[in-house]
Amino acid sequence: MKREEMLQRGLYQRKVWDMVIIGGGATGVGVAVDAASRGYDVLLLEQHDFGKGTSSRSTKLVHGGVRYLEQGNISLVMEALKERGLLRKNAPHLVHDLAFVVPSYTWWESPFYGFGLKVYNMLSGRYRFGPTSRLSREEMLKRLPNIKTDGLKGGVVYYDGQFDDTRLLINLVATAAEQGAVLLNYVEVTRLRRDVDGFLCGVIARDRESCQEYDIAAKVVINATGAFCDGVRRISDPNSTNLIAPSQGIHLVFDRSFLPSDTAIMVPHTPDGRVMFAIPWHNHTLVGTTDIAITDTPIEPRATEDEINFILETAGRYLERPPTRADVLSVFAGIRPLVRAGDGKSTAKLSRDHTIHIDSSGLLTIAGGKWTTYRNMAEDCVNHAATLAQLDERLCVTKNLAVHGSVYEASLPYELAHYGSDSRTIREIANSERELAGKLNAALPYTGAEVIFAVRHEMARTVEDVLARRTRALFLNARAAIEMALPVAALIARELSRDEAWQREQILDFQRLARGYLVG
Repeated sequence: MKREEMLQRGLYQRKVWDMVIIGGGATGVGVAVDAASRGYDVLLLEQHDFGKGTSSRSTKLVHGGVRYLEQGNISLVMEALKERGLLRKNAPHLVHDLAFVVPSYTWWESPFYGFGLKVYNMLSGRYRFGPTSRLSREEMLKRLPNIKTDGLKGGVVYYDGQFDDTRLLINLVATAAEQGAVLLNYVEVTRLRRDVDGFLCGVIARDRESCQEYDIAAKVVINATGAFCDGVRRISDPNSTNLIAPSQGIHLVFDRSFLPSDTAIMVPHTPDGRVMFAIPWHNHTLVGTTDIAITDTPIEPRATEDEINFILETAGRYLERPPTRADVLSVFAGIRPLVRAGDGKSTAKLSRDHTIHIDSSGLLTIAGGKWTTYRNMAEDCVNHAATLAQLDERLCVTKNLAVHGSVYEASLPYELAHYGSDSRTIREIANSERELAGKLNAALPYTGAEVIFAVRHEMARTVEDVLARRTRALFLNARAAIEMALPVAALIARELSRDEAWQREQILDFQRLARGYLVG
C-alpha cells in the first residue's frame, strides 16, 4: 500500500468515480471497505492522516455500551453487541475479550449491577464474549490486587471487547485498497463541483505534499468527516445549520503498576453522568473518560485542567494507590461527533446512534455513531449512496469479510501480535538490517523495523504519523515519544529521500505537538 501508487490510480487519471468519500476516519474508511467490496469505484480523500481526529482517540473498547442500556436504547445496544462479535471474528489480531469488574462498596450494588449486566450479556445472543457473575471480596482482590479495599464488599465481572483503534483503521485502509478502492491521506477537498442543475458532480482537491490541484468527477459525494462534517456541509450550503453537537472526552495513561492485571475496572456512575473505565492497554493503564460540551472542533483538542483533575480524583476513589499528576505518562483528548438533539445541554445523554443527511445539492453526510458500529454504519451509508447515485444494487459482504492482517498467530511475540500476518514483513525488515531490530526507546517496545514498515507499506509520511498512529508511542508515553522523534525522522527521511532541513522541521513539529500530551 504505497501513496505513489494510490496517486497514480486515483488522481492522475480522468474518470468518473461511483463514490468520492471525504474523511479518512473509521466511518469514511468503513464506507470505502463496504463500497469497494461491492464492486463500486471508490476514491477516499483525507486532508490529514488517516485517523488524525476522533478515530485515534477512543477508549479502545469494542462494546455494546452499558450506559445505552441504562438509557433504554435496547436496539443500539443489540446492534453494537452484534457488531462487536463480527469484529472479533473478522479482526482477531486486533480485537480480543477483556474482563471488566464493577466494584461494590455498598450491599445493594452487586445485585443491582449484576442484574443489569446479565441482561447486557443476554442481549448479545450468540455473540457473547464471556459469562457475567458476582464476585466475593476475596475474588475481587485476586483479580485486582490494587483495588481500594476500604469498604469493599465484592463486585460483578462481565466481558466486553478491546482493540487498538488506529491499528484497526490502518488495516481497514489496506482492506479497502485490496478490494480496489483508492485511499489518499494529505489530500484536501477545497471545493465541491456542481452540474448545470446545481447537483454535486465531484470535488476539487489539493495534494498537500505537491500542492497540485485536481478536478475529480463523482456520481455521489459522501461527507464522512465526523466531528468536522458541518464544515464540509457549509461548503455545499453556507446557510446549513449544525448537525453535530460536539463533546470532548479525555484519557490519562499511567504505567502498568496502577492496574497490574488483565482485568479492567468499570465505574458505572461518575459525577458527570458517564461511565469511567480503567483498562490495561499495551502494557499500560488507560483511564477515562470525561464528557463536556464544546463549541469548536480543533484538529488537536487539548485536555482541560478540570478534566484532568476529575479523572485523577475519580480514579483515586477506586485504586489503592491514587494516581497523581506526576504519574501521568500521556493525556489525550478526542471529540465525539454526537448528532444534535434537544437543548444540547447534556452530551452524556445524547445517543451514539448514527444519522444520514442528504442536502438539496445531493451531498450525503453520515454522522454520529461510534467505533464499534462502523461496519453497520457503512452498510447503511452505501445503501443510500448507491440509490442516490442510481448505481446497480449490490449486496453488502462485510459481515464475513476478513480485515487485512487477520491471520492470527498465537506464537507471535506480544510486541508484534497486533500486526497479525504483517508481522512477517516486519521481522524480515529487522533481519535484513539488524540495527532496525532494537528498541527506539527503552520505555516502549517499538523498533526501527516498524518505522520502515509504516513508511513502505502503510502510507506514513511524517514523524507524527509513525509515533501517534502507526505505533502508539505518543498516546502511551509522550516524553519517550519526544525522545524517539530524532531517530524516527532519520528513518523516514531515508525512505522518502528527505533532506536534513525536512528532518529538523519534522522533529520541531512533533515536539510542539507532543508537549500538548504532557501534564505539567
